[in-house]
Amino acid sequence: MATYVALLRAVNVGGRSLVMADLRATFAKLGFADAKTLLQSGNVVFAGEKRSTAELERLLEAGTEKHHKMQVDFMVRSAKEWRDIVAANPFPKEAKADPGRLHVLALKGAPAAGAELALQAAIKGPETVRVIGKNAYIYYPDGAGASKLTPALLEKHLAHRGTARNWNTVLKVLALTQ
Repeated sequence: MATYVALLRAVNVGGRSLVMADLRATFAKLGFADAKTLLQSGNVVFAGEKRSTAELERLLEAGTEKHHKMQVDFMVRSAKEWRDIVAANPFPKEAKADPGRLHVLALKGAPAAGAELALQAAIKGPETVRVIGKNAYIYYPDGAGASKLTPALLEKHLAHRGTARNWNTVLKVLALTQ
């Protein structure tokens, strides 16, 4: 058995509601053992047979649509990939001093070469972005709420859908994988 992290995009925001107990039940119906959720924003740690994360994403998306009549994007990482996300953090000072303003954007795929530079050039505020593989690390010194660095701008330049979690949540998810 392998351990995985599944992040759901845009649940329990904007009127799209999915109860985490129902989500855990769906994981069980799909054959995944011991699914644990964190918060109400769609963070799931679960165990299952070793598979590619892309295959798991497709399976979870289809299962959620079948059982909840809801189209939701999943971004799945193995427990090792999640540990690597934490270890590769290019903003260690910010993670320690201001973890609520450091976000990890888990993407469906790795952006093309040059995407990070194009995104950085498009940013009109003080935000800083670093892309490592299928993840973007974003530091919002003035907070994400009022930032002009919107999900639409991120996805336009990185050319992949994604979902973000602040550093506090990233670490809590890491603890669930242990």
